Amino acid sequence: MTPPTTPDTDSTPPPSAGGAPERPQPPVDRAHDRRITLALFAAGLTTFASMYSAQALLPSLSTAFGATPAHAALAVSLTTGLLAVAIVPVSVLSNRFGRTRVMQVSAVTTCVIGLLLPFSPSLDMLLAGRALQGIALAGVPAVAMAYLAEELGTAGLGAAMGIYISGTSIGGLAGRLIPALTLEAATWRWAALAVAIVAAGCTAWFIRALPESRRFTPSPLQFRTLTTDLTGHLRDRTLLPLFALAFLLAGGFTATYNFLGFRLTSTPFELSEATAGSVFLMYLAGTASATLSGRLADRIGRTRVLAFAIATMSTGLLLTLPDHLPTLLLGIFLCTAGFFAGHAVASGWVSAAAEGNRAAASSLYVFAYYLGNSVLGATAGLAFGHLGWPGLTTSVATLLALAAALTTILSLRSRHPARHRPALVSGG
Repeated sequence: MTPPTTPDTDSTPPPSAGGAPERPQPPVDRAHDRRITLALFAAGLTTFASMYSAQALLPSLSTAFGATPAHAALAVSLTTGLLAVAIVPVSVLSNRFGRTRVMQVSAVTTCVIGLLLPFSPSLDMLLAGRALQGIALAGVPAVAMAYLAEELGTAGLGAAMGIYISGTSIGGLAGRLIPALTLEAATWRWAALAVAIVAAGCTAWFIRALPESRRFTPSPLQFRTLTTDLTGHLRDRTLLPLFALAFLLAGGFTATYNFLGFRLTSTPFELSEATAGSVFLMYLAGTASATLSGRLADRIGRTRVLAFAIATMSTGLLLTLPDHLPTLLLGIFLCTAGFFAGHAVASGWVSAAAEGNRAAASSLYVFAYYLGNSVLGATAGLAFGHLGWPGLTTSVATLLALAAALTTILSLRSRHPARHRPALVSGG
């Protein structure tokens, strides 16, 4: 799931923890900087298209292999789950072996696995490939922001970051729409191959365009310092609820989209898979809501915007219950807008609240985000399998109730921050 972001919030993993010192900066080379920006745009396209390419295929995979919806949904959850596990280690390795090398290996490995997946003889083989692809994918989102910050400095960084984020957003949408449209005329194998070929083209563009680092100096692996920083952030009584919010909101939102296709293609709607896949265009609502929520948070406060976002998502969830297509689509629209608004505020709050190693704090947020995406996005399938859509909405509503409780806690703590913030023992 590719979350759109505002300039002060980001769904993409941040610079690696404990980054290396910079070399003296050479004169500005605008042509070189443009190459970097376009290369990272291509990286966002290929990475996020590959990450979410299976989501539109879930009903087809379930039918082709005779699998339950929960089993088929592992094609998404295993990828995001293994990516979550790999994010922090890969970002640390990039300090030692270099940003460009890690990103290039990540993109090429992801591409090769993606081209092989359509030939999987069984669902279990496909799931194993998607799990490996999750590990391979981690290299680009774990390192991209650090690379941009080092190579571009402060001048032009915001614009370049925005272009990279737009690449991730467009890539995530394309990764869902291309296979959905291909399913109108072909099997899931051709649909998977179609998106893999597009991702391969973007990978070639990325590898060809990416310049070598000019301002990166390798540094020793400092696992002890990183562990100290991570532990300190986990003890912070403002950050910990924000990490939990990422887990709950991402999990509930992903679960809704994972099984929405099953509902739209079955009775009473019985839409074609291509038509059902077009519902992913609702993600564009998130672009607007994320931008608006960031501005509102500065004006009226983060907790108020978070509460409104969760309420909007909850209202949308309830509107998906009736067997009435316009009402259901309105509900999905509100769910999408509410989720991205809440995610934008929460991720930005992490950057503002963290003391010491902010990169490590943001990495923990991203880890929680993708872990919720994986674990909760998959386990909700059990409720869907036994109780249908009402069972799914009940499970997601429970997650939203917990998120609302955490928002209340954050509201109380934000009034007296000094009482709740322990000192960090390390400032990386």
